[in-house]
Amino acid sequence: MTDQTAAIEEAPGGAGEAEGEAPKAKRKLSGKKIVLFFVVPMLLLLMTGAGIYFSGLIDPFLGVDEEDKELLAEEEVGPSAFYDLPDMLVNLNSTGRKKSYLKISVSLEVSSEKDIVHLEQVLPRIVDNFQVYLRELRIEDLRGSAGLQRLREELLLRVVTAAQPAVVRDVLFREMLIQ
Repeated sequence: MTDQTAAIEEAPGGAGEAEGEAPKAKRKLSGKKIVLFFVVPMLLLLMTGAGIYFSGLIDPFLGVDEEDKELLAEEEVGPSAFYDLPDMLVNLNSTGRKKSYLKISVSLEVSSEKDIVHLEQVLPRIVDNFQVYLRELRIEDLRGSAGLQRLREELLLRVVTAAQPAVVRDVLFREMLIQ
């Protein structure tokens, strides 16, 4: 063998490559391999982390104390008190000549008796918020259980913002009459 032939065979590109030829291109990873080696392990890690987080095993490392959990549990479990708002009569928003009216009686579920005192102090604001909202309703908005649930959520949102720092848990309908 000549020296040139030996140098070509021992070149890092492999045997049989000539000096002018480019080295072979590396193979790219296929989509299946990417999913198998990268996506699946990442999903497994995320699911494992979520499981550990929601099970509460990581709470001591995040600084969540048992005392904080007990305080939150006490707030939720405590006895409820109820406060009856005055009856309201409003005319509903209508496009035709016929006027429609809504008579509604509402009770508020609060977290304690102390909150009732605060509710009585801000009662004009609560009634005003309710009246403004109820006057914009149409009869179609109140139809069906979905309409009543939406009404309950909207009234609860308004009373919670008006009655802060009192904790209002729910809005209960005592009477509702659409005429």
